[in-house]
Amino acid sequence: MTGTPTENREPGSRVYAPDFLTELFRNPLEPGYADAAARRREEPPPGWGSWSVRTVTLVVLVVLGFLFAVAYRQTVAEAPGRSQARQGLVEQIKQRESETDRLSERADQLRAEVARQRAAALGGSEAARLRNLEAGTGLGRVRGDGVVVRLADAPPDEDAMTGSDAGPPRVIYTDLQGVANDLWAAGAEAISINGQRLTATSTIRFAGQAILVDFRPVTGPYEVSAIGPEEMRERFERSRTAATMRQVAEKTGLSFGVRDAEDLTLPAAPEPRLQYAQPPATPSPTPSGGSVSPGPSGSRTSPSPSGGGR
Repeated sequence: MTGTPTENREPGSRVYAPDFLTELFRNPLEPGYADAAARRREEPPPGWGSWSVRTVTLVVLVVLGFLFAVAYRQTVAEAPGRSQARQGLVEQIKQRESETDRLSERADQLRAEVARQRAAALGGSEAARLRNLEAGTGLGRVRGDGVVVRLADAPPDEDAMTGSDAGPPRVIYTDLQGVANDLWAAGAEAISINGQRLTATSTIRFAGQAILVDFRPVTGPYEVSAIGPEEMRERFERSRTAATMRQVAEKTGLSFGVRDAEDLTLPAAPEPRLQYAQPPATPSPTPSGGSVSPGPSGSRTSPSPSGGGR
């Protein structure tokens, strides 16, 4: 490789300066790399400070690994105990449910026996009047034509991200409340939910994921059976609850349907435990040391600030 001739200040002399390619082959390494290597050679070796940081880091990692190992062993050791406790609770629940069903059947048998004995003691007209009253209040079994409203949870959907089954849209207790109330408004004379007869004191509530009708659990699919006049279904179809449930069924996949039913038989409801208010046996003392006696109508008069009656 030849250089480029340049004119020198001295007359009659000519010199050649190296071009770019010649300099590149002669010094291929960037000067900054050479300076950095020289500085590293001049710096002293790492002292105790760097070694102490590395040691502390290593100790922390070892301690964390030990803690994770201990936690894992405890979790594995406690798993059989938790599984056994859960299995025991499940068995107790099943046992209590079977006992409740057995006692309910026994209560129905005794109730039927009491009804027969009472009908025999009262006579024809009085027994018929009592049966009509029991049918109206829900304490007697009824039979007739009507409609059945069926509600069911939507099928489970598979999560597109995890591939697991996502929780389906579920029927909630307010859905059953709305259906029962609108059936009453449509002219229903007797209603039951999955065989649980509704009365004037019935409640439809929830406890966790379970729906309770008169404190007894009911599971899906839910069938609300109602006995009433022929136009009851048409009236219910025009109700707000029916329109709302149809929209919910279209959007979420819940099952909702209404059908006519002939010769329905609704069971009797258990006799409610009614409580009555009673006046106290002894008069209550007033702040001034006297007593307040009941008035002619059985109500008590309130004492005035001066102690007299108002």
